[in-house]
Amino acid sequence: MNLGGTEIVLILAVLLLLFGGTKIPQLMKGLGQGIREFKAASKGETLDEEKKS
Repeated sequence: MNLGGTEIVLILAVLLLLFGGTKIPQLMKGLGQGIREFKAASKGETLDEEKKS
């Protein structure tokens, strides 16, 4: 599935309409934390161990 520039702009516009400009940064922050937790769990680490190093 190849996405061109027009499709990406359309998807971003729909997301902006659905969630609004203030909610999107909060969603991205939560997504980033989830990815970090998943990576740490796949390595067998906890978040506390990750912050110490």
